[in-house]
Amino acid sequence: MAAASTASRLSPPSRSHVRPRSLRPPLRRSRFSPVRAAKLEAVLSIGSHLIPHPRKAASGGEDAFFANSDDSGVFAIADGVSGWAQKDVNPALFSRELMRNSSSFLKDEEVNGDPQILLMKAHAATSSIRSATVIIAVLEKTGTLKIASVGDCGLKVIRKGQVMFSICPQEHYFDCPYQISSEAAGQTYQDALVCSVNLMDGDMIVSGSDGLFDNIFDQEIISIISESSGVNEAAKALAELARKHSVDVTFDSPYSMEARSRNFDVPWWKKLLGAKLIGGKMDDITVVVAQVKTVAVLEDEGGDIEEQKGNEQSIAVAVASAEQNEE
Repeated sequence: MAAASTASRLSPPSRSHVRPRSLRPPLRRSRFSPVRAAKLEAVLSIGSHLIPHPRKAASGGEDAFFANSDDSGVFAIADGVSGWAQKDVNPALFSRELMRNSSSFLKDEEVNGDPQILLMKAHAATSSIRSATVIIAVLEKTGTLKIASVGDCGLKVIRKGQVMFSICPQEHYFDCPYQISSEAAGQTYQDALVCSVNLMDGDMIVSGSDGLFDNIFDQEIISIISESSGVNEAAKALAELARKHSVDVTFDSPYSMEARSRNFDVPWWKKLLGAKLIGGKMDDITVVVAQVKTVAVLEDEGGDIEEQKGNEQSIAVAVASAEQNEE
């Protein structure tokens, strides 16, 4: 009897005694579940600042620009050629109209994100009789910055405290840049310097009219970028430092150094006294500063965006061309 009792205690219970499992409803997946398909896209955060030439402050100067952060981001700068003022023509009219037209053609199907085609259409629609240097930059969602430039507006890309990309000015001779013009003898979109650079999350873009780059050195740009809390603050600080240098007759500016390297200098008799060509260059100063950011787009919802909290291991948008430039 004891053995039987032990056996019965050790035998499995009959099915009639098994408790049925509680049936819980399936968990609903969160809309922002990490398993959802996503892709990384590049966008620009853009800041800008313009300081007119001291003698042109009342009229707002002859530079013009626009910036648009829709889609990935685009910006453009036009510097009206001041020589037209000697013919009693306001150079600002051309640069401002060119920028208005550039902005209005952004969504044109023929443009399709191509800055050179955008320049072509904007120039064709501009009726003012004057000329301007111009630069247009468009960021693709893949991280490629596409640039079309005519003249000496500049653009630099700063990565981790170094200038890793810079465009070269186009000029006929010193202080006479290429320029988009209403005149048949002037340049057109076909004369533009066209290039592209692949950017990474965190890259800084500094672009401006020659009033910026004639008066400020690369190391000063890098220092201000590193010390600024945002793109607007950086653009303002760069413009103000360039303005300060431009009116300083003792500052050996990039412009004065370039002039001397091209054999422009004070008369020989002043050289005998130890004098040399020196000082800043007063001009309109336009600055655009943009920072590249990567965002994750949740594909199956068609538009939900979550910004990547970037770190050193976050995926770069594109690096191949940038690394080639660094080499």
